[in-house]
Amino acid sequence: MATIRLCLDEDSMDRALVRALQARGTDVISALDVGMIERDDAAHLDYATTHGRTLYTFNVGDFYRLPTSYLAENKSHAGMILTQQQRYAVGEQLRRLLKLIATRSAEDLKNSVEFLSAWE
Repeated sequence: MATIRLCLDEDSMDRALVRALQARGTDVISALDVGMIERDDAAHLDYATTHGRTLYTFNVGDFYRLPTSYLAENKSHAGMILTQQQRYAVGEQLRRLLKLIATRSAEDLKNSVEFLSAWE
């Protein structure tokens, strides 16, 4: 069972969150780390998928629609975790992400969308 590896897009790439996840052993990168700043949404999802990473974003409206277009094009993705910007403090995001990562595998998330709000 492969562990979820995260890719935070530029909306969600809080350095404190990245450091806290890394300190707890999570494999996480941000858009800044990999030169993906100011790229379109599909490019972020493509990058994450190519590198076997689940995309974490606050951009719920735009990213929630992407899986439909992927399905129509017979493309797959490595999964997405969505939450609303400013809904949770860094500590709460960390707690919920760690719970999700401990419970689900990378295979579980393939071609699926998780909402952080479901991981209390």
